[in-house]
Amino acid sequence: MPASVEPYRVAFVCTGNICRSPMAEIVFRDLAERRGLGAHVVSTSSGTGDWHVGEQADRRTIEALARRGYDGERHRARQFSLDDFTRNDLIVALDRSHERILTSWARTPDDADKLALLLAFDDAAGDTLDVPDPYYAGPEMFDDVLAMIESASRALFRQLEPAIRPTI
Repeated sequence: MPASVEPYRVAFVCTGNICRSPMAEIVFRDLAERRGLGAHVVSTSSGTGDWHVGEQADRRTIEALARRGYDGERHRARQFSLDDFTRNDLIVALDRSHERILTSWARTPDDADKLALLLAFDDAAGDTLDVPDPYYAGPEMFDDVLAMIESASRALFRQLEPAIRPTI
């Protein structure tokens, strides 16, 4: 009998866990499901701050996700904890400010080695490394941010898929 393989765990991190990181969590999970790898991937998200812990995603996030066929209704915000370094294989920051905060929280070189910027995976992003925060903008900005996250998440998934896909 083959040994059970632990799922690959990816955590997405933004500021309050109500806009960008929930989008990334949901998009990445959907990619895994559509590729038949949902059982082999765990996608979560959190925020560097605690302002919105327990709240739903921003209504505009839920609406942008719904316009693209995703369900964001069940998301509840949580704050990143140091245990997230242990629980996850990859921790993806949505912008450089989150990356700096997470780097300062890393307790070991192994923790720091798990950190990456989402847009760094997407050649289409060019020199852009930060997913802009749509919180103070209108609904159209949420759609633009979601499109950026979808593109970068596809690129990230393509890179990880060979390691995630179980051997048959």
